[in-house]
Amino acid sequence: MNFNLSIYFSIIFFLMGVNSVVFSQKNKPNIVIIYVDDLGFGDIGVNGAIGVKTPYIDTLAKNGLNLTDAHCSAATCTPSRYSLLTGSYAFRSNAAILEGDAPLIIDPKKETLPKMLQKAGYTTGVVGKWHLGLGKGKIDWNKRIPLGPKEVGFDYSFLIPATGDRVPTVFLENQEVVGLDINDPITVSYGTRIEGYPWGFKHPNY
Repeated sequence: MNFNLSIYFSIIFFLMGVNSVVFSQKNKPNIVIIYVDDLGFGDIGVNGAIGVKTPYIDTLAKNGLNLTDAHCSAATCTPSRYSLLTGSYAFRSNAAILEGDAPLIIDPKKETLPKMLQKAGYTTGVVGKWHLGLGKGKIDWNKRIPLGPKEVGFDYSFLIPATGDRVPTVFLENQEVVGLDINDPITVSYGTRIEGYPWGFKHPNY
């Protein structure tokens, strides 16, 4: 299967478990979408990977379908994720690779894959790299972020906001920073230097 080819290394999981309260039938399968940056056709064992072993993915392929001519809508992370969730070409909405403090680029009023599954009785969740923007810009990381995965259809989320090299490099669970210390609040500025902190390019050992 051809997966999304991106300039970043990360994995994003979309986990949709059946809500047993709504559905008791066994004909509603769990759905797991594993969306991977920088993974090419030959990077998994079943497709001939050399030097890396992927036994669990190989088992899935051998007991299911291995699509050998699949394609993504974009070659970079943000627009391809946008398209996966919305079913729309990202470039129609100017969805490019985002800055770390970018606002949410998916309109909360827009129909999405997780919203569709919620209507079918599923409980939805996302784990991994988000990089689709959060809030309305100029985020206060010391409070719950008001716009994010919840507003586009995910009941649960545990993620990194953008990429590992874009501050703040924190984990968010349900749109709140994990392990936040109110005595050591998070301050982020992409426009001006925060006094008292070293510059990375002047102190690369940091």
